Amino acid sequence: MKTFIHQQDNWPEFTWNSNDFISLLSEVRNRQGRLIGKMETLGFDLRNEALLDTLTLDVIKSSEIEGEILNPDQVRSSIARKLGMEIAGMVASDRNVEGVVEMMLDATQNCFKPLTTDRLFDWHAALFPTGRSGMYKITVADWRKDTTGPMQVVSGAMGKEKVHFQAPDSKLLEKEMTRFLDWFNGNTSLDLVIKAAIAHLWFVTIHPFDDGNGRITRALTDMLLARSDNSNQRFYSMSAQIRIDRKQYYELLEKTQKGDIDITNWITWFLSCLIKTLKSTDTVLTKVLFKADFWQKHINTSINDRQKKLLNKLMDGLDGNLTSSKWAKIAKCSKDSAVRDINNLIEKGILQKKIAGGRSTNYELIGMLW
Repeated sequence: MKTFIHQQDNWPEFTWNSNDFISLLSEVRNRQGRLIGKMETLGFDLRNEALLDTLTLDVIKSSEIEGEILNPDQVRSSIARKLGMEIAGMVASDRNVEGVVEMMLDATQNCFKPLTTDRLFDWHAALFPTGRSGMYKITVADWRKDTTGPMQVVSGAMGKEKVHFQAPDSKLLEKEMTRFLDWFNGNTSLDLVIKAAIAHLWFVTIHPFDDGNGRITRALTDMLLARSDNSNQRFYSMSAQIRIDRKQYYELLEKTQKGDIDITNWITWFLSCLIKTLKSTDTVLTKVLFKADFWQKHINTSINDRQKKLLNKLMDGLDGNLTSSKWAKIAKCSKDSAVRDINNLIEKGILQKKIAGGRSTNYELIGMLW
């Protein structure tokens, strides 16, 4: 019985009805063009700030989809260092953070370079520098070997497992990946956004590695979307939207992988998700412009280094509420110094107490809407 799409006789000769999503594709292309045009009107520094915000979000959310929570400060600092940007409050980054950042930057900054087996192996090695996924030793920088049985996506208690998906047998991977890479690097008349949708489904269905397939799939998606923008500067994060729609994403993925070779519904969902992604970039741009306007407005205001660090963290997106205790911890100062810093900024009309109080007094930046 042919349960999965890769077992179909005509795999991977995908078919679709473009009439069902042509209007969505048109909207995606229109929004992409408007976004790139809007970003080109910004100065160099503001574009870099938007790029840094977007890449940081992309790396964090792509890992969150897999249940891995990365430190935002480490991610942001790692990206800034690799792009040669000077930002306030840079911190050292763990090796696992460095690895996922290296992969994402290679995929997007070098989006026009061919995708090769060695390049994929380099990405995989970067994701798993210790050769382990958690406690378990895995095959790194090589295709999976299936030494403990077939690669399956399973849920449920032991003895009551439900198999959502089973990937192609490991002995087929050389052939499967050769065919995928030839298609990925080939010049076709296929729209690059549609190609990104197909590549996403195709790669995650092959599932060629012991672990990290989801993150690499999303890196490949970003790579093709960067090509579709004809720019290696990323100003929108599809991983962030997939993270929001994760339940629907996995449900449709499973349904498609258990269906026939017609992937019209998958492409339609992908385009709808991408439209939501492009709409959400207004938030990133709002943050960047607010930050630039804030520092221009306060160019002559006396603000000490601790205050600058905390204000930037607030504008970049501080995790949780700002209290005097959190200020002291982040700024590495005494609680008394933190209180003086905060009161000073309240007097200058920069900070205010939040109306919704709790056990601790919380503070917020005046005029910040996110």
